[in-house]
Amino acid sequence: MSDWKDDHVGSAERGENLIVLLRMQSGLTVMGDTRFLPGYCLLLAFSETNHLTDLAHEQRRRFLLDMSLLGEAVVRVCQTQRVNYEILVNGLPILHAHVWPYYSWEPEEHQHRPVWLYPGEYRYSEGQAYIAEGMAWSSHATTIHDLAWLCHAVHNIPLCVTLCNHF
Repeated sequence: MSDWKDDHVGSAERGENLIVLLRMQSGLTVMGDTRFLPGYCLLLAFSETNHLTDLAHEQRRRFLLDMSLLGEAVVRVCQTQRVNYEILVNGLPILHAHVWPYYSWEPEEHQHRPVWLYPGEYRYSEGQAYIAEGMAWSSHATTIHDLAWLCHAVHNIPLCVTLCNHF
């Protein structure tokens, strides 16, 4: 088995990516590979592109809608103040969106600033990483999946979501 971090989408399709939550119409929803802010998720596009503007308009709309539904689920599940959405093209060579929850318990100096300003040694410390082998998930993963369905029902939007192998 290859390392899922080397091929997020391919490893998910092979059933090897243990942080996959659900499959949406535009991509896969995965838990972030750091857990310093519970509920941090990403939407990884199925498209081979790495830029939003490379997608046809309908694909763009679908990706952004799926991203917003994921954010709505994170807000409801994690009872956050808000979420921030980020589409960056610097690390992962595929189109992806970060959904970062923000909490009232966060240090004041981080509550109104980009999440990337947390010290890197804290964000990516060993204690913040998800461990693939024998991972003990919090209830957040299953609940986010359930709430993605709720968001679909509330907005009556076609949403192709399948429960992933590891649940």
